[in-house]
Amino acid sequence: MLNDEHIELRKSVEEFAREVVAPVIGDYYERCEFPYEIVRRMGAMGLFGLPVPEEYGGMGGDYFALCLALEELARVDSSVAITLEAAVSLGAMPILRFGTDAQKERWLPKMAAGEILGAFGLTEPGGGSDVPGGMRTTAVLDGGEWVINGSKAFITNSGTDITGVVAVAAITGRREDGRPEISTILVPSGTPGFTVSKKYSKVGWSASDTRELSFTDCRVPEENLLGERGRGYAQFLQTLDEGRVAIAALSVGLAQGCVDESLGYVRERRAFGQEIGHYQAIQFKIADMEARVHTARLAYYHAAERMLAGLPFKKEAAIAKLVSSNAAMDNARDATQIFGGYGFMNEFPVGRFYRDAKILEIGEGTSEVQRMLIARELGLPA
Repeated sequence: MLNDEHIELRKSVEEFAREVVAPVIGDYYERCEFPYEIVRRMGAMGLFGLPVPEEYGGMGGDYFALCLALEELARVDSSVAITLEAAVSLGAMPILRFGTDAQKERWLPKMAAGEILGAFGLTEPGGGSDVPGGMRTTAVLDGGEWVINGSKAFITNSGTDITGVVAVAAITGRREDGRPEISTILVPSGTPGFTVSKKYSKVGWSASDTRELSFTDCRVPEENLLGERGRGYAQFLQTLDEGRVAIAALSVGLAQGCVDESLGYVRERRAFGQEIGHYQAIQFKIADMEARVHTARLAYYHAAERMLAGLPFKKEAAIAKLVSSNAAMDNARDATQIFGGYGFMNEFPVGRFYRDAKILEIGEGTSEVQRMLIARELGLPA
């Protein structure tokens, strides 16, 4: 059950999404333009600071509050939702979880206010899901500074005008068994040697910012190390477990948005003399869509509940992410079919939903990776 604060938050974000985002986001999407004004208003609402303690300028809420906000935003648009998700769960949370007091004081207040965005530099062009095996970015200590060389791919929020810092995973040495020692280093935007590429031309999430990054003899102070040296990969695994719950919530929002749009359309569209909502074929399709949403929502609620209780939740997060992303993709396909030719037009939300859904089965761990994690948690061989 949601408490009163969660209910009020959900209502306020639902109204914001419907009244502020919905009327304009289609134009941003068509232009592939980052929605700075919407982001500014989200910052004024406190959405970027939902799980950040009040001492750092946040709302002092919990991670579940962030998930509820993501679900409501994604019912209308996923570009806005992923901007918030990446900024908080991938940008701010690693600093909150692992940063020094000085790092938290420097970065979190502006992040919580939405004045700057943080990014999460993990994936590399040749790496994909094999993060340790595919990592080539290195960082070497030289005269009290980290010297970083390498590149990152598919990094959200990394090249906006308000991007403030990127947490970069890099190989900082080798362990006795030859495995790479991976550490995380904070690189402020504008640091010499840190280059941001042009925006990708993407299938979906067209109003969000995603870029490739490169580092050429990029120097930052030694104290920019985030957490313990050699613990970078473990830190990111924890971050990804939490992020999967957030992506599951976003996926549920998109899947719910497909139901919302379809219900409105079938009451207006007429064929063969009556509203198409009278036909059992349409009714059964929408019933299946609603069942997927309900199941997926319960899955992410359960994962979030275990996370907030301090219980192991890796398996539950993987299940939630797998089930919810499948629901989003299936519902987007069915909603497009219900809309017919209009569903293939970007001016209709379901057209955007269809384009946006596929990445949910890929980002923050593919569906195949989620199945692998679930199997390992059941005790099957790695």
